[in-house]
Amino acid sequence: MDLSGKMVREVEIKSDGDVFHEIFRYKPHHISTMSPGNIQSVDLHEGDWGTVGSVILWNYTHDGKEKTAKDIIEAIEEKKKLVRFKIVEGDLMQLYKTFIITVHVDTKLGGNNLVTWTFEYEKLRGDVEDPNSLMDFCIVLTKDIEAHHLK
Repeated sequence: MDLSGKMVREVEIKSDGDVFHEIFRYKPHHISTMSPGNIQSVDLHEGDWGTVGSVILWNYTHDGKEKTAKDIIEAIEEKKKLVRFKIVEGDLMQLYKTFIITVHVDTKLGGNNLVTWTFEYEKLRGDVEDPNSLMDFCIVLTKDIEAHHLK
């Protein structure tokens, strides 16, 4: 049984795609004010905001439970407006051997922008479900950030 998986979802946003990318690159600690029901805090543990190798701790509520995730910014591609986070500690590591989250923004001149979320993961066991509800969480988070910027 293959325990590896990849999940990709896209969502259109009307808010500025460059601003959306900058939030995940430089200001993830601001997300708790944009989606307080989902993200309680985002703290920098090592490095500097917006730099590869920085370590970030997320406190969030998923499926009605308070959870944590510690990640390392694994890659930033400015031209592609992409940030990749590798989860290294927290609740997800109880289910997955590896878990990488990539958020990528396609900006379109004069039109809606496209946010693509990609999960790449390896389950610890065969009975671990695919992270569908976590992907839904990221889509809700995207819409909360969009709504915040359209005010």
